[in-house]
Amino acid sequence: MAKYIIKRVILAIVSIIIVTLITFFVMNLIPGGPFTAEKAPSQAVLDALTKRYNLDKPLWQQYLIYMNNLLHGDWGISMKTGREIGPDMFSRFAVSAKLGGASMLIALITGIVLGSIAALKRNKWPDRVIVFFTTLGTAMPSFILATLLLLVFCVLLAWLPVYSNSNPNLILPIISLSVYPMAYVTRLTKTSMLDALSQDYIRTARAKGVSNGKVIFVHGLKNGLIPVITYVGPQIAYIITGSMVVENIFNIGGLGSYFVKAITDRDYSLIMSTTIFLAVLMVVANLLTDIAYKLVDPRITFD
Repeated sequence: MAKYIIKRVILAIVSIIIVTLITFFVMNLIPGGPFTAEKAPSQAVLDALTKRYNLDKPLWQQYLIYMNNLLHGDWGISMKTGREIGPDMFSRFAVSAKLGGASMLIALITGIVLGSIAALKRNKWPDRVIVFFTTLGTAMPSFILATLLLLVFCVLLAWLPVYSNSNPNLILPIISLSVYPMAYVTRLTKTSMLDALSQDYIRTARAKGVSNGKVIFVHGLKNGLIPVITYVGPQIAYIITGSMVVENIFNIGGLGSYFVKAITDRDYSLIMSTTIFLAVLMVVANLLTDIAYKLVDPRITFD
């Protein structure tokens, strides 16, 4: 297993380098620049800014300078604000992690429970009700749900305040982010549970007089979780970084909205930093997912 992890870490490093190369060079191919979006500065100021951020050098040299600084722990300086990117990025990630972590935990627990119930009550009314609402949940984009929740509970009913940094209320953002993964986990759990409950070892356990609850939640559910883990791993990385649109709807200063602002501002250094950070999170999540396979099912090998 250690050999497999080392291989995956090497592959992860290569993947991150490829992502940075594509991001950097494609970003610089787009017409315009970070200093042309607003009122054009004087030529002297423009020349000074270009030299300050090494934009006067060839692209390959700019890339090497950035990566060298990154290896020394320097995430760069924003071309729009002049502030260090690292502290801002990690503080915003803390907000997104709190929001996304709570959303994924709720989605995972609720989805597994509802999926198990749907599998046990197959073709009965609980199964039909769960299938109806999960289908609705997977069909409705999170930003549509977020807008509806904001309109109904904050504007029309005024039951909840609109999110603000001074008065944070994460109920509606968490609901908006958790509905889709919850519905998807429910469907995956139901399918995998139905397959697991039809296996020979389940029939053997029941023939030996093992209680129905133990058959379902110890033998069936444990072996039916692998498809769920496959989905949950990358989804955790995605949802923890924050949904870009949902964060903008609720005006949450998380990493998602930070990334959107970097793109609209054409802030090259900020785009690179957030892209690399998101890529690292995704790679780590996939690695942890593969390790979790082994913990859930010891029969899995990494050869």
